[in-house]
Amino acid sequence: MEAQPERVQRPVSSDLDGVLGHSFPVLDDGFIRVVDYMGSDESIVQAARVSYGKGTKSVSQDRGLIRYLMRHRHTTPFEMCEIKFHVRVPMDCWRQWIRHRTANVNEYSTRYSIAIDEAQRTDAERWRLQSDDSKQGSSGYLETEIGASLSERERELQRLAREVYEERLDKGVAREQARKDLPLSTYTEAYWKIDLHNLFHFLSLRMDPHAQEEIRDYATVMGEQIVAKWVPLAWEAFCDYRMGSMFLTRIDRAIIAAIGRGERGEALAVAREAGWLNRGDDGLKRNRERVECESKLMALDLRIPWSEEG
Repeated sequence: MEAQPERVQRPVSSDLDGVLGHSFPVLDDGFIRVVDYMGSDESIVQAARVSYGKGTKSVSQDRGLIRYLMRHRHTTPFEMCEIKFHVRVPMDCWRQWIRHRTANVNEYSTRYSIAIDEAQRTDAERWRLQSDDSKQGSSGYLETEIGASLSERERELQRLAREVYEERLDKGVAREQARKDLPLSTYTEAYWKIDLHNLFHFLSLRMDPHAQEEIRDYATVMGEQIVAKWVPLAWEAFCDYRMGSMFLTRIDRAIIAAIGRGERGEALAVAREAGWLNRGDDGLKRNRERVECESKLMALDLRIPWSEEG
């Protein structure tokens, strides 16, 4: 008689089950909630051990194996876990979100349905200033008094846009055309399904301090309040080896090695050869690679070799 395959039980996460369907608030009227998921830390381990062959389960404990997989950038075991979110998000934030094309998406359609009557608003103290050294970033905040005026104008604009939209609908204009002047602050909703490997990539970019604040708020809730419950071992490894790690280029390594040997002159020579120390009328010319290296050196409590030259 042919042997029957071992019965398989579906891996579950009791902590995630406890918040299944719960809405985690984000911004003033947004939310994230989990509507379904597949897999757990156990699924990652199970998938990885298949490739070892039978009888090798004792090679590593689950935590050590997951950390090894994350550390050495093995991706397919993490793809065995999937999760489906229901999100409510402002359209301008959603534009960045939808650029991650590794998910399955179904969005609320304003061709079929009336647009959600809610728009994201900015508090008076939350208007950000344009960064001086980044075309796509912000730095600091406007004075609250100025911000209060901008917030009031924002409310006027959103109110007018909604009135015009509803007037068009009342006069029989097709929904697909009536919507065209709605502001990007208008909320939309979507179902977003993604595997854990690609979710970690999304989180590594969108939880980064350089990401726009609004999408960073969504990513932080998603990571810290949902993924951490779902796959705690994988989340720990992700925080240690992705979010808390540092990427070093060949030039970075050469400079840090020279600093470690106490050879400042050699570190300067490496930087000079890389074109990092070219000078202008006001001192060292701006060089993005040099600035990024400087931030790494400061994070490691190392002295910047060329600081005295600037």
